[in-house]
Amino acid sequence: MITPVSLGTWPTPLEAAPRLAARLGLTELWFKRDDLNGLGGGGNKIRKLQYTCGQAIAAGATTLITSGAPQSNHARLTAAAAARLGLACVLVLAGPPPETRRGNLLLDEFAGAEVVWAEDRPLAEVVATEAERRSAYVLPFGGTSPESTQGYVDCGRELRAQLPNIDGVEVVAALGSGGTMAGLVRELGAERVIGVDVGAVPDPRATVAGLLVGEVEPDTLRIDGTQVGAGYRTLTDDVRAALEVTARTEGVFLDPTYTGRAMAALLAGSFPRGDRVVFLHSGGLPGLFGHPEL
Repeated sequence: MITPVSLGTWPTPLEAAPRLAARLGLTELWFKRDDLNGLGGGGNKIRKLQYTCGQAIAAGATTLITSGAPQSNHARLTAAAAARLGLACVLVLAGPPPETRRGNLLLDEFAGAEVVWAEDRPLAEVVATEAERRSAYVLPFGGTSPESTQGYVDCGRELRAQLPNIDGVEVVAALGSGGTMAGLVRELGAERVIGVDVGAVPDPRATVAGLLVGEVEPDTLRIDGTQVGAGYRTLTDDVRAALEVTARTEGVFLDPTYTGRAMAALLAGSFPRGDRVVFLHSGGLPGLFGHPEL
């Protein structure tokens, strides 16, 4: 049994979004504001980090190491969690260092993380080398493991308390490394959760089902794959439009990689859904400033 550490402010708000609901033809729409959970700029990774950092503390770790893309939200929040817990942090990021530090990269530096660039080497290989050199505790890609999915079981329970009439409500969430969707499915059921694939993993259906270790059949998972576009790091016109619509109807800012894709799918009506929806705002706003093309 993992004893989680406390890293956020709970429960996160559930806010009605009537103007955007009308735009979408929904009876009711809410934002579950997991971007407002306190640590390091907020985001869904904090719920997972409470469990993975709990494991690290129990193992006697003094250094955390993890990996991700240059604008990784998980990397930023791992750096913030390490600072909060008095631990050192090493981030192994894909590719070469950029000419300009912006967005999450700048916040990684502010939090005191050491950044190692993988260049043309596989991330897993570099992580293993750096972890051995420092005797560091390795956190998984995206902070996602079967144990860390409990963070989104917790979120599902919050939603039950905040929406006593939750029957018939569907939850739409971005699907990256899979842990957010997996935890919600475990608590709320596969029929109630829609994951919008952002292109972070090659087989999102198998990834989510694998995290649930035999609890659901893969073909029962509701996964929308229409918003991957040219890949995880690309920005599409539909996503840009989704960012603008959400900001101009509700004053809520989304990010271009995760929540922007999820909202683009909702706006496009690219999956069957009812008329009462919770949209999980999983954070990621600093990544917006890592896209100069915006």
